[in-house]
Amino acid sequence: MPIVSLAELRDALPRGARVMGLDLGSKTIGLALSDAGLSIASPLETLKRKKFTADAEALKALIDKHGVGGLVLGLPINMDGTEGPRCQSTRQFAANLMEKFDIPIAFQDERLSTAAVERVLIGEADMTRKRRGEVVDKVAAAWILQGALDAMALK
Repeated sequence: MPIVSLAELRDALPRGARVMGLDLGSKTIGLALSDAGLSIASPLETLKRKKFTADAEALKALIDKHGVGGLVLGLPINMDGTEGPRCQSTRQFAANLMEKFDIPIAFQDERLSTAAVERVLIGEADMTRKRRGEVVDKVAAAWILQGALDAMALK
């Protein structure tokens, strides 16, 4: 299945299927999960990155376990709107996933998601640095996924 727009992702989902959001980092993958109504994104977990095959197997197990019908990957676009090496890496990860899974994948601009999440965790949640480090990736994935769900609802 090809990379799709958010509107195409919404239309491609089986009834009741959930969407999983991914925040790809060099060492971890933050994961979030939508509800079946595609309204609310919740942090799920953070995977420690290994080799691609192991990462894909872990994702596949979670996709099957949670009834996921589509993926939204955060695309780390530069502040000036250009795409750099991190975007290329994310696009390659998506291409590699498409070779292994038959699931629609969409991208969501993730500019400032981690910074916004850090501000919330520091300011409102008053979390320690250690605790923030444990949750920031999955909360950033939820932030990315919520933006995608909101955009899908408008289309």
